[in-house]
Amino acid sequence: MNRLKGIPYGISDFNRLRNDNFYFVDKTIYLPLIERMPSYLSLTRPRRFGKSLFLSMMRTYYDLLQRDNFDRYFGDLWIGAHPTDQRNHYQVLYFDFSKAGCSVPGDGMMASFNEYSSLVINQFADDYASFYDPDFKSTVESISSAKAKLSYIELKAKAKGYPLYLIIDEYDNFTNVILSEHGQKMFHDLTHASGFYREYFKQYKGMFDRIFLMGVSPVTLDDLSSGYNIDWNISTDSRFNAMMGFSETEVREMFRYYQENDALPGDIEAMIAEMKPWYDNYCFARMSLGDDRVFNCDMTLYYLRSQFDFHRSPEEMVDKNIRTDYSKLKMLARIDHDSAHEGSRMSTIEEIAAKGEILVNLHTSFPAERVADVDNFRSLLYYYGLLTMCGTRGDRLRMCIPNHCVREQYFGFLREYYQQAHPLDLSRLKDQIDDLAYDGVWKPFFESIASAYRENSSVRDGMEGERNLQGFLKAYLALASYYLVEPELEMNYGYCDFFLLPDKQRYPDIEHSYIIELKYAARTATDAELAMQADEGHRQLLQYSEDKVARQLVSRTTFHRLLIQFRGWDMVRCEEV
Repeated sequence: MNRLKGIPYGISDFNRLRNDNFYFVDKTIYLPLIERMPSYLSLTRPRRFGKSLFLSMMRTYYDLLQRDNFDRYFGDLWIGAHPTDQRNHYQVLYFDFSKAGCSVPGDGMMASFNEYSSLVINQFADDYASFYDPDFKSTVESISSAKAKLSYIELKAKAKGYPLYLIIDEYDNFTNVILSEHGQKMFHDLTHASGFYREYFKQYKGMFDRIFLMGVSPVTLDDLSSGYNIDWNISTDSRFNAMMGFSETEVREMFRYYQENDALPGDIEAMIAEMKPWYDNYCFARMSLGDDRVFNCDMTLYYLRSQFDFHRSPEEMVDKNIRTDYSKLKMLARIDHDSAHEGSRMSTIEEIAAKGEILVNLHTSFPAERVADVDNFRSLLYYYGLLTMCGTRGDRLRMCIPNHCVREQYFGFLREYYQQAHPLDLSRLKDQIDDLAYDGVWKPFFESIASAYRENSSVRDGMEGERNLQGFLKAYLALASYYLVEPELEMNYGYCDFFLLPDKQRYPDIEHSYIIELKYAARTATDAELAMQADEGHRQLLQYSEDKVARQLVSRTTFHRLLIQFRGWDMVRCEEV
């Protein structure tokens, strides 16, 4: 009897995954396609999409030392029945630059990178020593410079005709950390002229028969372009759109495996329906906009783990390891250490939070000194998984917040940003949200938000405005975990500003639901203009509340229709219609 496969949450080592009988979502069908591409490839994807596991699989497939283990690792996978001529053909040098220390500035950084690279290269010499002269291993170990070690290996490998494959995971981690922690000048020194990092990539250029680089952002390669100008970027190639992450078909097949082995009770379709708004909806190629969207790997496995262990959804739909990812936004907001650009970047983040989408001229490569440019900054948000492709407008891409998981990152970041100017008592606010959800006492919550908005607006230039007000309200409404806060939801031939849809599956005792129409007028608006605007809000709320789907969704709750109206930064109406 076959032992039940383990859930591979957090596992990025392919050999361990296969040896210890973990479930593997088979992506080996992409290997022949990679081989048909140019020899030097790069691909960017957000974190937590299975990049490291895929590269670990590639390493095992191409490593000639694993030739006798082919059937063990690949026999029951797609590639096992369709092996290529290049299988187990190369001596593979594998770097993970996230392990190369880069927190020490100056010469210490170079020493740290050289030390890590030397350790990896020495291991390469030990692994493949039998293919070379008797003194090969000892000679490599005696050379102090990692770059010189590479030169020596290149000389010996070419003399004997051995093909070499270079795989680098997190190729951009080293430089992106430097860019965010130490600023542009150090980054420029590292990657330009005689910068040591640049020199390594120049060495790679002529040494390896094939190269595959994976990372998160395209910043590094542009700065290395004159030293390393041979790569072919497949990041937006539709053929590789679903190579990282899980397709819905793959998710369903994985869940079905556990159900068929009596380890996953419940309705699989209901589980997928619950997950989709939280973990799905990623698209990485313009030509794939009409295809099925891609799930985040880690979050899918996090959900499956809870269903497997407890036969229910996780108490928190967002893994705590993801919750801290809004620090990526903090890093991006200050990535060039130039406060002059921070205002425009914050305005972009607030616009995305308010509207849920933004137009982007996607740049597949740009130098670090241009990272503050509007389109480059928007592109970086996409590369970090904080935006995804959802449509087009002319020649520009319409980028949206992918799902609730990422939306929480935006709102968490904005709350922290707003709290710096005028901190709200979040514990008290949570109490008011409890009252709103369970007792229908909603006014104190909105009065607290209105007071905080006024204080923030008075100290921040340009804070006032409808878009900023929407972002501010959404950031604090997101504390209401009892609700799925649906913005701009189509209801009865209109779009309501906020629909607080109760999460009855997780909180069956919620007794109140809300639609909210938010009206904003300039500080110069007259009382008559405000009255006309309020009348319009009343009509809209009555129209929305007649929506049949909305009525069905809130059928087991008391349904409230709220009109919130601001003149400038002052709330002038807060009433139930």
